[in-house]
Amino acid sequence: MKRIFTGIKPTSDQIHLGNYFWAIKPILDLQNSWEYEVIVFVADLHALTTLHDWQAIRKNILNLVRAFIASWLDPEKVLIFKQSDVPAHTQLNWVLACITHLGYMKRMHAYKDALQKWKADEITMWTFNYPILMAADILLYDPDLVPVWKDQKQHLEFTRDIAEKFNRLFGETFKLPEPFIREDVATVPGIDGKKMSKSYNNYIWIFEDDKTLLKKVRSIVTNNIPIEEPKNPDECNVYNILKLFLTEEENTKIRQKYIQWWLAYKDVKMYLYEKLLEFLKPIRQKAESLSDDDIKNILKKWAEKATEIANKKIKEVYEKVWFIL
Repeated sequence: MKRIFTGIKPTSDQIHLGNYFWAIKPILDLQNSWEYEVIVFVADLHALTTLHDWQAIRKNILNLVRAFIASWLDPEKVLIFKQSDVPAHTQLNWVLACITHLGYMKRMHAYKDALQKWKADEITMWTFNYPILMAADILLYDPDLVPVWKDQKQHLEFTRDIAEKFNRLFGETFKLPEPFIREDVATVPGIDGKKMSKSYNNYIWIFEDDKTLLKKVRSIVTNNIPIEEPKNPDECNVYNILKLFLTEEENTKIRQKYIQWWLAYKDVKMYLYEKLLEFLKPIRQKAESLSDDDIKNILKKWAEKATEIANKKIKEVYEKVWFIL
């Protein structure tokens, strides 16, 4: 049985559509398969790097897991746990940091992005440790596949590099995971046409209320092509979000309308709004039925299983680096 591993950082109390299609949708497609074991983790250690309010972190963790389950992830079939409940993550992080050069980390996106925001001496140590901890998160569980955005491939390539280096130094220990990129949702656009991201403030939350949802849909950026002229759907931000929710037949019809005459963007936006309501309302209703205690019990149950898997790997690592005599 192959293993697929993914996680998400609780830096907000919701997830947006990009998170859903990147992290949740692949799991939903695989959770009923006999071919895959699915593991999902809440990366609360990573969240601490930028969020220092414990009440916010607690709320975010509970709502994040609630969002996963409300999106029809089955907690009886998918192992879902909180990163900080498994000490092996920080244990392996230290071991991997000991074999990683500073020069290599300075070439990572995390460091380059930080330099755009702060002076070099204002950058915290998490900037360098973030990709190393991410590698530890993955390698502990020997996954075959890791869902990633196209622009996140560097992190997985680093994970593979550091795994190969450890294997060379201490003997075969880690499996080299492969990226799992669904080309149809490799990059989910935001309301401004860029990749949907909290950083760009261009997201649509999956728990968005109807009024705010309509406001955001109406604000989606479009071009200035007159209503009477044909349009290319692939160059339209509205369509590139809309197509994620269409059947093949619906997609064919809307594309035909684009290339014909008299298509109004406001009509396409209302069609998108209706599709989003159809998709999001059941998720909101399911979320409202899940209490905080329900979420805590699920996390407690699976923390034991995740710890068992991770401890087996950290024991192997400690034996290889002679921590266990």
